[in-house]
Amino acid sequence: MKLRIEITDCKEDEVVIKCRELTPLIAEIQKAIADKAAKMPAMVFYKEKEEYYFPLTDILFFETENETVYAHTAADTFRTEYRLYELQGMLPEKFVRVSKSAIVNTVHILSISKNIASSSLIKFHKSHKQIYVSRLYYKELRLRLSERND
Repeated sequence: MKLRIEITDCKEDEVVIKCRELTPLIAEIQKAIADKAAKMPAMVFYKEKEEYYFPLTDILFFETENETVYAHTAADTFRTEYRLYELQGMLPEKFVRVSKSAIVNTVHILSISKNIASSSLIKFHKSHKQIYVSRLYYKELRLRLSERND
């Protein structure tokens, strides 16, 4: 295995792993990098005229409303400059897309009220906030929840 680091003037740091196949070792390296990145307050969040810096682990979910993406914690809501598709590519694997307009942190999920005909309702630990998971994304969410080890 070769290791190469390139210093560039890019806007944001990016780690790219090139491999012939996804081996257990490569998956372990990817998970270690994602876990390390999740513990760092790498994102800036905004509320009114203030900037906030806190770990991603505090976030329950991200949600789009009127073309603005908001990060929801148990007690508050903050604006972010990223789009959902950008977040989906950079967040650790404990974050999963649950609808066209939302990404949740599976660590904070308390329950899912399943509705076969339409969207199912997600409730979070220690918060009154709730969000819906669409039928299209439900299977992936269940898979991620079964993989989590709290």
